[in-house]
Amino acid sequence: MLFHVEMKVNIPHDFPAEKAEAIKAAEKAYAQDLQRQGKWVHLWRIAGRYANISIFDVESVDELHALLASLPLFPFMDIHVPRS
Repeated sequence: MLFHVEMKVNIPHDFPAEKAEAIKAAEKAYAQDLQRQGKWVHLWRIAGRYANISIFDVESVDELHALLASLPLFPFMDIHVPRS
């Protein structure tokens, strides 16, 4: 199943910079792994924002939820999955 997912990242300004960089590095590695697996098939950055529009190819809504909830930046994200 293909899902259109919109993600906006909101890391607080007072969050420790070292921790933020570590989380961003972990996020990049995890996203690249999902891309290699064919789960995260497209990722488009939105200019001027810390946000993206992505396409996921997963077996179910439950799998999508599990993947998104496992993102290291998940606690700092606003995620929207538009209904078709």
